[in-house]
Amino acid sequence: MSFDSFITFLPTQDLEKTTHFYEHVLKLPLELDQTSCRIYRIAQGGFIGFCAKTEIKIQEGVILTLVTENVDEWEQIFTEHHLPIETPPTFNSDYQIYQMFVRDPNGYLIEIQRFEDPRWTS
Repeated sequence: MSFDSFITFLPTQDLEKTTHFYEHVLKLPLELDQTSCRIYRIAQGGFIGFCAKTEIKIQEGVILTLVTENVDEWEQIFTEHHLPIETPPTFNSDYQIYQMFVRDPNGYLIEIQRFEDPRWTS
């Protein structure tokens, strides 16, 4: 048996700022608007949802990793939107990845990465 898809739900205190970031900066398609929760498609069968909560605590160690060949292009997009880049694109030899880090409006850490390990590349 296997699963057909997955959704990760995260809380947000500001659904409008979160909506702007995920729809207008990352340009993720909105799959379902449930008024207080919004679900976005990240990849085929992969979704992320944000639900309005009055109080949230950002969990240390939570990282939303988005895999793409276009890490440098994303750095340019984040710069154009005046988003502070926590770590510019760099090669991580420990994991054989090219990566960068930014934070979304909720403080969640987002990693944009490309696999350099031949076992993950096609």
